Amino acid sequence: MTPMPDSAAAAFADLVRVMATLRSPEGCPWDREQTLASLSHYVLEEAYEVVDAIERGDLEALREEIGDHIFEGVFLAQIASEMGAFSAADAVRTVADKLVRRHPHVFQPDGQVHDAASKERAPSADAALARWDAQKAEERAASGATTSTLGTLPNALPALLRAYKLAKRAAGTGFDWSRASDVIAKIEEEIAELKEAVDRGPAHAEEEMGDLLFAIANLSRKLGVEPEAALRKANEKFRRRFTGMEQAIAASGRRMQGMSLDEMEVEWQRVKSLEGA
Repeated sequence: MTPMPDSAAAAFADLVRVMATLRSPEGCPWDREQTLASLSHYVLEEAYEVVDAIERGDLEALREEIGDHIFEGVFLAQIASEMGAFSAADAVRTVADKLVRRHPHVFQPDGQVHDAASKERAPSADAALARWDAQKAEERAASGATTSTLGTLPNALPALLRAYKLAKRAAGTGFDWSRASDVIAKIEEEIAELKEAVDRGPAHAEEEMGDLLFAIANLSRKLGVEPEAALRKANEKFRRRFTGMEQAIAASGRRMQGMSLDEMEVEWQRVKSLEGA
């Protein structure tokens, strides 16, 4: 196996040392007060900041955000080490061993890399993913785990992303629509049910809205679109256009609060046309 470059190994060791110091009696009071539970939302926040830097194409920010994300893992591992559970080295070793084990098309059992011409190598990304999934299933069976197909998805995932992943896993068993057009028909059915539910009160509407969003997540999957990413882009597009409309209205000496919806729609369409939409 290719060894970790000395510079990376030294930098990681230094981060572990800094974290241990922060948690020590001579360290930071705030860091000492943190628990695994209290750090959970920071872990999620840092993950989103990594994604944001990627989507903005900001490599300088990405370097910093990756560091922050790794730091959160080291922070958690330090607390676990103090509890006598595991260390940062244990966590890193565990994931490295898992990567070797789940890439039998790259690594031999002893960790050596297969020769480029070896028949063991995966011919495509799909084949590689299939081997990963098969190895994962073997590990689950060998451990005696009886977890269902959908049972290991974290509840903490954003709801839209979790819907996408739930449907993807279910589809892996063959429980799926044949065509994207079938999902569109289901969406139209859910819209009709939502229209009826609106008249029956908020509780009914909430359930039908959930069903509609779940169906939309399924359509995203069938189209090969990750819905969380698509919605983030739509959110940013709306923010950009609304801000442009707001600025244009303010520059003309008007206030949005004093305008009719039709007047605002004219400005909205003007901003859209400037973007070439």
